[in-house]
Amino acid sequence: MQLEIQNVSKRYAKNSFGLKKFSLNIENGILGLLGPNGAGKSTLLKMIATVHKPTEGMITLNKNNILKDPNYMRKQLGFLPQDFGVYPNLNAIEFLEYMAAMKGIGGAHLKPRIIQLLEGLNLIDVAKKPIGSYSGGMKQRVGIAQTLLNNPKIAIFDEPTVGLDPEERVRFRNLISDLANDCIVILSSHIVSDIDTIADQVAIMKNGSLITHGNQEHIINNVTNHVYETPVKKENLSAFKAKHIVVSTTRKDGQWMVRYITKHPIENATKRQANLEDAYLYLTKTN
Repeated sequence: MQLEIQNVSKRYAKNSFGLKKFSLNIENGILGLLGPNGAGKSTLLKMIATVHKPTEGMITLNKNNILKDPNYMRKQLGFLPQDFGVYPNLNAIEFLEYMAAMKGIGGAHLKPRIIQLLEGLNLIDVAKKPIGSYSGGMKQRVGIAQTLLNNPKIAIFDEPTVGLDPEERVRFRNLISDLANDCIVILSSHIVSDIDTIADQVAIMKNGSLITHGNQEHIINNVTNHVYETPVKKENLSAFKAKHIVVSTTRKDGQWMVRYITKHPIENATKRQANLEDAYLYLTKTN
């Protein structure tokens, strides 16, 4: 599978863009799409899913122009939008059967597939209860199940772990890792930990533009040898944050241990190994 996004823009007004000259080639595996809120991630995903059309540019799947032939994409697509909704009076099995009918899926393999997904997402015990009685995280898992119903060749997840507890996040990551051998998985999030454990490639966005993309090592190289940790007194913390790119702060022995990014560390700072979160914060704050 090969998905090509070529100079795609989405203009809302004369000088208002949701996406600007975005280009990226995506092949089988998991692409982690990172960016702060408002970066244009959801706009991009909706255009790939043929929900919205770009103002300009082209999107092709296996050289087929999906703007001219959206059904070519839709037949192979699983999509979990950020604003996914459910029918509260249906139970999980009924809802997934309904979604299968909407996708044109049927036959003897449908019911076993639904049961398999509900088991994989730890929903089988509540499968016959109305979805309206579910927690937010449980509803999100139903959304993940409907995304995977048709064994998609392209699976798009927009902020899929919202509402999931840590155990369910791990379960979700394991589930989509199994998909990635012969499928394109695009996982959008502003939470770096959802991306760094499973993504083969990472793309970072800001203000509707692509900042950088590549494997995680390539992304992290932007801050290698520039990540430090140092103690800072409480009364000096605000001033320190104003001068440095701070990744995290941890209270310890009456003061704060601050992890930050700099090419000119202060005296007695301790160098730390860089990770994807360091690189993400650096790139989104300096571009």
